[in-house]
Amino acid sequence: MAHTHHGKDKLLARIRRLKGQMEAVERALESEQPCGDVLQLLASIRGALSGLTVELMQEHLTEHVVAAENEAERQVAARELSEALRTYMRGE
Repeated sequence: MAHTHHGKDKLLARIRRLKGQMEAVERALESEQPCGDVLQLLASIRGALSGLTVELMQEHLTEHVVAAENEAERQVAARELSEALRTYMRGE
């Protein structure tokens, strides 16, 4: 995935923020924070993860489906995106 190589630092920074958010949930549970606070943390994580997922899907569509070098590559990339979307939508 060429787009993940070009934006690797930005993507890794987002992943590190997500890890930090997950650690905040762990700390909140360990310190018996109110469930409303934990739910808010989880909602923030879900939003951040969804944003990252959508960004990568859009980049995959642009880089590998639209700009594919040939029809065979386009078909493979479209199938990959379709499978990822199917899995993503099951989690909703």
